[in-house]
Amino acid sequence: MHIPTPKEIRSRREVLQMRQTELARRAGVSQSMIARIESGSVDPRVSTLTRILNVLNSSVRHRVTASDVMHTPVFAVKPIDPITTAVEIMDKNNISQLPVIENGVPVGCISETAIVNAIEEQRLHKSHIYSANDFMESGFPTVPPDTDVETVVSILQHHHAVLVLEGGRVQGVITKHDLISLIVRP
Repeated sequence: MHIPTPKEIRSRREVLQMRQTELARRAGVSQSMIARIESGSVDPRVSTLTRILNVLNSSVRHRVTASDVMHTPVFAVKPIDPITTAVEIMDKNNISQLPVIENGVPVGCISETAIVNAIEEQRLHKSHIYSANDFMESGFPTVPPDTDVETVVSILQHHHAVLVLEGGRVQGVITKHDLISLIVRP
């Protein structure tokens, strides 16, 4: 049987993001005992060490994945839809971008920025009927549902949104706003 060092006990507790007080409460010992064990200033009884290790071994940290933070339904338009449909969806749902999806597969995106840029460049004429395709930008990055949230956070540093795909079909979408739920969860 491997007997963990004080450093290994502390490291395992920190990986689990558990405070000394929580470990002590769950193991039935004092917080000062945990501190002394982790510092190496006390050699605990086997029974005490067993209780601490049982708590640490049973406390598997839940891995947050893309499927945990994605939301559905995914509001989207088809490339042939009128741009007015995209604007109405964005306005009604208070969102600033939409994926463009054809037959369940993402082919691009439309953002308020792209529309405003077209207005600014005076490329728009009232007499012409525009489609989503006319404003389409390159699509959002995609990830499978089991992608860890840290990867999603990294991707969102450079993109409006991330689409969650399974079997080549869109299952959900993640925006920066969706990540806020990670800090307000109990």
